[in-house]
Amino acid sequence: MSASSKGKGGARAGRAKVDELRQAQQAKERRSRLILIGAVTTVVALIAGVVGFTVWRDVSTRPSLDAVKKFDVTREHTTEPATYEQSPPVGGDHHPAWLNCGVYPQPVPDELAVHSLEHGAVWVTYRPDLPADQVTALEDAIPDTYMVLSPREGLPSPVVASAWGTQIELTGADDPRLEVFIKEFRQGPNTPEPGAACTGGSDGELPTTTG
Repeated sequence: MSASSKGKGGARAGRAKVDELRQAQQAKERRSRLILIGAVTTVVALIAGVVGFTVWRDVSTRPSLDAVKKFDVTREHTTEPATYEQSPPVGGDHHPAWLNCGVYPQPVPDELAVHSLEHGAVWVTYRPDLPADQVTALEDAIPDTYMVLSPREGLPSPVVASAWGTQIELTGADDPRLEVFIKEFRQGPNTPEPGAACTGGSDGELPTTTG
């Protein structure tokens, strides 16, 4: 065999070896990519599972508002004494002045509180004989704005939460449905005048009218 033939054979063998090494490297890289893709897919699936379970748990354990009652109500201004079908009222004709949102130790005029409901407030009422610690708990539980808290005689349950056209009877200050009701209906979808003032009105006294 000539020297040139030997040289060509060695070159082909060298290229074959290089090709073999290149193919081995490419196969190794493919395996690495597949392992990485599998790992990422597993992590994503785990995250999706955790998120899905968390959402399911939150929804499944969220207190139900199935007991919320809904009513069709009017909404005209009047300076005459108003009568309401619900107690506490959830809407209806009301005084032109609204009740300043806040905590009241004494009952408040319905005509003023209803006007605050029209502006998107939630009105939480409680029986006058509710234990003091529960009254304090209610004060701590309600948000600072668009809320009215006051005692009321003759309630059908220890605590009642009312918004415009909606109402729920609660077992007490620790009833978990209170927080859910407030989140759902304070400035909620039924509010006739969302964002209207809840300050600058009456502090609980019906304004006097002159003829």
